[in-house]
Amino acid sequence: MGHNKAIPRYDTMPIVFVKRVEEDGQRIGLIVHILVQWASELLQTLSQIKGTSHMAKQLSDESTGSDSILEPNIDEIDAIIRNALAEDVGDGDVTTLNTIPAEARVEGRFLAKANGVIAGLKVAERVFRQLDPQVELEMLVGDGEMVERGDMVAVVRGNGRAILTGERTALNLMQRMSGIATQTRRFVDAVTGTQAVILDTRKTAPGLRVLDKWAVRLGGGQNHRFGLYDMAMIKDNHIAAVGGLSEAVKRIRASGAIVPIEVEVTDLEQLREALALPIDRIMLDNMAVAEMREAVAITAGRIPLEASGNVSLETVAAIASTGVDYISSGSLTHSVTALDISLELSAGR
Repeated sequence: MGHNKAIPRYDTMPIVFVKRVEEDGQRIGLIVHILVQWASELLQTLSQIKGTSHMAKQLSDESTGSDSILEPNIDEIDAIIRNALAEDVGDGDVTTLNTIPAEARVEGRFLAKANGVIAGLKVAERVFRQLDPQVELEMLVGDGEMVERGDMVAVVRGNGRAILTGERTALNLMQRMSGIATQTRRFVDAVTGTQAVILDTRKTAPGLRVLDKWAVRLGGGQNHRFGLYDMAMIKDNHIAAVGGLSEAVKRIRASGAIVPIEVEVTDLEQLREALALPIDRIMLDNMAVAEMREAVAITAGRIPLEASGNVSLETVAAIASTGVDYISSGSLTHSVTALDISLELSAGR
């Protein structure tokens, strides 16, 4: 099949992909994700001991620029880009290869066509440089910054074939990330004045989780678990399968797994049972606002509480007012509207 073949390069430099380096990079990325989760849990514990507001919330408030936000492992980003380019380019960009001279240079302006939060400029840069390392992308704003319709956010210069071939992949990834960051910022703004931290979920696009969750951080939110490996989350089906919440927690603790444990409860009776167990967080699943408020009073700060289930921009402020510590919403990533961004090209200098 054509899409399994190598992606054409538009420079004279040879390209060598060493499988072992890729595998090591993936392992490092996995370790980084786990360490980030552990660090987050430690910060929560220290915050509670000191009786201060959640340190995680402070980090969220202060981290609106790319310099202060942990970026994914570059090998993970490059792997996503390679797959995206292979899918789109196949044997080669038949239009560009037959219309644009090999030596042609172009200049392109990335323009915001709607108000929002820009995310993914660094990803776009990596797209073009996989096709030609000499392509330059000048960022006029930073990832995580607000832009208005008509703002020029970046300028790309270099080989015309490389830029035209990578244009759609760069825009697809950047528009999705910017849409996620924009929606996250709306949620964060909606809970201003409360202690609630906005979290994402695992409801991400297959193969794009690293970028989706990075975009949430750029929007001012924080990440829930990255996968099934870095936090144990006991849900109703787990409880039903083993015969009870206490038994499920007991089995995980007995396994020796060094991960935080979160349990899902749907009513106050389950909440009281969970409070007696050695766990790290409790999720209030699909509870009414009044019931959540009562749950906060019963818990009295002993264990962090997370509200989840059908959270929307219209309801998140009321949920935050109950005093929960976290609010998670799949809508940040699973049904995001991409931010409209265009790339306008002209002959290069």
